[in-house]
Amino acid sequence: MVGRIIQFEACVAEGAAWLAQADPRFAHALALTGPLPLRRQADGFAALLSSIVSQQVSVASANAIWARLEGAGMVDPTAMAQASEEDLRALGLSRQKARYGRALAQAGLDYAALHALPDEAVISQLTQVPGIGRWTAEIYAMFALGRADVFAPGDLALQEAARVLFALDARPNEKVLRLMSEAWRPWRAVAARALWAYYRVAKQREGIRE
Repeated sequence: MVGRIIQFEACVAEGAAWLAQADPRFAHALALTGPLPLRRQADGFAALLSSIVSQQVSVASANAIWARLEGAGMVDPTAMAQASEEDLRALGLSRQKARYGRALAQAGLDYAALHALPDEAVISQLTQVPGIGRWTAEIYAMFALGRADVFAPGDLALQEAARVLFALDARPNEKVLRLMSEAWRPWRAVAARALWAYYRVAKQREGIRE
């Protein structure tokens, strides 16, 4: 069963209001952050390929590589599937990312069909593709598919934001943060937006450690 889909800013605002009422710590965070962003993006091959390109490189490097891929027409799955490793490495991809990009292009994912699948089925299907881990699949479900109740507890910024906001002794690991997030259903994707926004504010104001 597919749950609530975030389509508009009003959906995010509804979730934020629910979180603020459910937990005063979210009310505090939201008072500092102001309205939360929609952060929706187009779904499909390019969105996942962009996530692969961005793994473990700076934003500037990822943007430069992406621009070269776009210029060469490699954000199209047919072109990517037919490209050689040498072609892709010449555009800036590592050997591993070239392999992941081609694997994604050849995976034959039915992106339209993902919209009708339950959250865990989406994540399960995506993580079968080499180079797509659970974090990438959860981010795709949140922002490309608009799922309102998906969370990404493996994200370090979310972990650190939770440590500060909830006054924890240590940064929660993925397992601990996933358990914490159960209290934020059915708006866990909005909780993620709130924590990311709070992380940026608190980092500036309170010196959050990296």
